[in-house]
Amino acid sequence: MEEKIKIDYFISHPIQYFSPLFRKMAERMDLKVYYFSDVSVRGGVDKGFGTRVKWDIPLLNGYKYQFLRNWSKRRSMDGRFFDAVNPGVFAAVRKSPAKIVAVNGWNYASNWLVMIAAKIYGKEVWLRAENPLNQELRKKSRLLFLKRFVLKRILFSLFVDKCLYIGTESRKFFEHYGVPRSRLVFTPYAVDNEYFQNAVTEQSLELIKRELGLPIDKKIILFSGKFIEKKRPMDLLRAFHLLNNGNYLLVMVGEGELRREMELFINNNGLKNVILTGFVNQALIPKYYKVADVFVMCSGMGETWGLSVNEAMNFSLPVVISTTCGCHFDLVRSSRNGFTFEEGDIDQLASKLASICSSNELQCSMGQASREIIDEFNIDKIVDNLLQSVTK
Repeated sequence: MEEKIKIDYFISHPIQYFSPLFRKMAERMDLKVYYFSDVSVRGGVDKGFGTRVKWDIPLLNGYKYQFLRNWSKRRSMDGRFFDAVNPGVFAAVRKSPAKIVAVNGWNYASNWLVMIAAKIYGKEVWLRAENPLNQELRKKSRLLFLKRFVLKRILFSLFVDKCLYIGTESRKFFEHYGVPRSRLVFTPYAVDNEYFQNAVTEQSLELIKRELGLPIDKKIILFSGKFIEKKRPMDLLRAFHLLNNGNYLLVMVGEGELRREMELFINNNGLKNVILTGFVNQALIPKYYKVADVFVMCSGMGETWGLSVNEAMNFSLPVVISTTCGCHFDLVRSSRNGFTFEEGDIDQLASKLASICSSNELQCSMGQASREIIDEFNIDKIVDNLLQSVTK
């Protein structure tokens, strides 16, 4: 029997989108995942949602893992550099027989410690990151000058052997900072397509709508995400107000700090067909996708991809996505499976929604196209490309 490739993967904490990938990798590789924190399995207040969150799906099944002691005084993982300080990565890298060390991002101190350890002990560093170039170029020139030095001259030149990009703008980001094509590996940002496509198959739409407390005779426009500035939920509320169509229902799945502002807008403008669900856990989310007619993501800066778009497309939904979202370059084929609109352009957003919701034929054809497109973005392709890269 051929020996499996040994890979160690270092990441901040268990994440619902990554667990299926790790299970699939473990089937074909000798994988061990090292976590900097157990915050997501321990349960705690999610800063973005503004409520206590503990995922109701298995995050640690099907692969080897280890939690490393985090010496940070901070109890959360909010993307701040010193949220993760794990000196134990040196021992983990030194003792492991794996010759490849994969690292997810560079925003935590521990990410840098891992890469330093890998270089000390003669191992390859494979860095996966989400950063899209379209957002990078909107940042302040002084910051970009500093990043060009740190990323191009230090990180990508001295520490990283391969860069794993998730989509078109991610690839352009690495190329912008001097990484040659020969060191780039396409690892498409993907969800567990099989899970979502088979999650809700038996119940009728009417039964699901009744279970969720939704009217059965409305076209459903769906939003799923945190009610925070980055997600720009107020843009969708304003666009829905412009639509002014009693046959449409706006369902906003999520929670967060903007809820009060959203409720005030709904009340002040007499919007009747809007439902704010509050936090919905992973096991129930598929039912909202199943009954929806169109999915919207209107996010701004910081939405490096937008995996809920992947989820929605698995349910054959047309999508309307802002041009700032990192995923729109890859997942939205304009006029085929949905539309894009300029971030913050409320009139344009309302117009795109009206085009889809007013035509059953267009909605159906776009939905079918979404399903075909998302089949290209799957976990198996990630594993295939990783394995092929080992031999190069």
